[in-house]
Amino acid sequence: MSGTDRLVFGFLLVDAVILALVELLFLPSYIGTVQFPVTAAVAAVTTPLLVSEAARLSPRRRIAGAPMVLWFLTVMVFGVLGPGGDMVLVGNDWRTLLLIGAGALPSALMLGMVLGKRARS
Repeated sequence: MSGTDRLVFGFLLVDAVILALVELLFLPSYIGTVQFPVTAAVAAVTTPLLVSEAARLSPRRRIAGAPMVLWFLTVMVFGVLGPGGDMVLVGNDWRTLLLIGAGALPSALMLGMVLGKRARS
């Protein structure tokens, strides 16, 4: 990777952390009286984009999957050990499962697609 690619990769990792934090903070949002976790949809769109961009920078699996892993670790760490000791992720809440599934599953699929294309070429 060139110096510019390393800089872009660093920004991708910072973006993964920032997106995970914002998605966690707005997870318990409501529209009126209805629970509406719009951040799960944001996670479903943004995390695969981070993975595909990282895969474009380097053919290595560790580089391509790093934004997904960092996003997941950030969600887990800050969701359980939240601000002020609050637990943002509640284990029996459907919004928690939706956020983790919507962020991790499309990212893993994108990683497999990118690496599969590269293996065929």
